[in-house]
Amino acid sequence: MENEPAMNLDIATFGLGCFWCAEAIFEGLRGVQSAIPGYSGGSAPNPTYQAVCSGKTGHAEVCQITFDPNIISYDKLLEIFWKTHDPTTLNRQGNDIGTQYRSVVFYHNEEQKIKAEHYKEELNNSGSWDNPVVTEITAFNKFYEAEEYHRHYFERNPNQGYCSFVIAPKVEKFRKVFKDKLK
Repeated sequence: MENEPAMNLDIATFGLGCFWCAEAIFEGLRGVQSAIPGYSGGSAPNPTYQAVCSGKTGHAEVCQITFDPNIISYDKLLEIFWKTHDPTTLNRQGNDIGTQYRSVVFYHNEEQKIKAEHYKEELNNSGSWDNPVVTEITAFNKFYEAEEYHRHYFERNPNQGYCSFVIAPKVEKFRKVFKDKLK
């Protein structure tokens, strides 16, 4: 079966804006085997970065995370997902605008769906945000790995403008808040 994890591993697929940010956050967690940037949720087969950026494919930039649930739980990954982006902005994260930057959880099974919906409901009921959480929660269908030059983008390009002004502060904050979960 496509994108099936190895024995004892599980998969989570999240869209939280730019996949460079998502990969930089999730790949640093203990228990995460891989965090692969890619595309999901659209209708166009074999999308390219340029096609996805056009906003016409329906795909979101996502990070597909293969993890060991005995080391890090799906619940913890969801917590990190919700706390590392603004889930109240529709089709936007900061200056990144378009459906490709939407907040989305692609669930791989019923348990993931229930947990994501419950967490979203709790966030909305908590008053943590001034606006309602608009994160899409939808069944996973297919994942297309992004082009190779997107892999480890932040790590390889720390001085690039977007990396130093957008990703670096987000990663620094993440590392402070979740320092006990880092590799």
